[in-house]
Amino acid sequence: MIEAINDCFHTELARDDSVLVMGEDVGRSGGVFRATAGLQERFGVDRCVDTPLAEAGMLGAAVGLCMAGWRPICEMQYDAFAYPCLDQLITHVGRYHWRTGGGMEFPLVVRMPYGGGVRAPELHDDSPEAYYVHTPGIKVAIPSTPADAKGLLAAAIREVKEKIGLCEVCFNLTDETRCRICQDPRRDEALICVVEEPSDVIPMERTHEYHGVYHVLGGALSPIDGIDPEDLKIAELFVRVADPGSAVDVREVVLATNPTTTGEATALHIAEELRARAPAVKVTRLASGLPVGSDLEYADEVTLGKAFAGRRAV
Repeated sequence: MIEAINDCFHTELARDDSVLVMGEDVGRSGGVFRATAGLQERFGVDRCVDTPLAEAGMLGAAVGLCMAGWRPICEMQYDAFAYPCLDQLITHVGRYHWRTGGGMEFPLVVRMPYGGGVRAPELHDDSPEAYYVHTPGIKVAIPSTPADAKGLLAAAIREVKEKIGLCEVCFNLTDETRCRICQDPRRDEALICVVEEPSDVIPMERTHEYHGVYHVLGGALSPIDGIDPEDLKIAELFVRVADPGSAVDVREVVLATNPTTTGEATALHIAEELRARAPAVKVTRLASGLPVGSDLEYADEVTLGKAFAGRRAV
């Protein structure tokens, strides 16, 4: 069983650079059962992370890693050690996909040995699976053979990445051909809000001031970093707005890129191109109130709502 789990870890970390393992003694010691043996030597300390003896902190850090695009695997030494992190598991991991309206996935795997047979003291041989089975948003897998262990663990690690793709219209994250916002008939398709990343859609939705659709660029222009217009979804935006054959007559484009140097440069480039390609379309920028040099996803909904309501022509 342990050999199968260890082999799965080595395979998945080699297959996907966004996968990492974190837990107590998983690195130098290779785990108390040696399930993570050899990972730190092969993949380095950044992808096999020894954490403090703090399960709540471990899972809380994993939540942040998921939001930043990583795919963490949390190794709990024993099942009952996970009780301190029930809050993170129930209120964040299990609910954030719903809380963000499907805009954010949580590709997080928690692996723990459970049950009797190890002749360990208390807190080492509980059977808490019923708690997790009854938690919305959480899937539970209990293998009975080495083949099951390797197959189920690999499936859990890969599931979200293989299921999630980009919306064919706005390039937001979705598990369907079109995201839920683009499918919503109540949204104003003639009003397009341009953002840098899928995570920027979430704070805009929280304002309850915006009822149009989105266009996600996938980043911002940065010649220093080698990011040119061809590397972003800028050409696709021009097709949506300026193509005579477009099914929607776009009325306004709101440039909601981050108020950073690269965000401002991206907004200026798009505004100039739209003025030349679609002079009848109104192009606006979020109003002042957002701090210069910050990212949109960190703005509170009141400030962002007022910035949107007071947007200015570009």
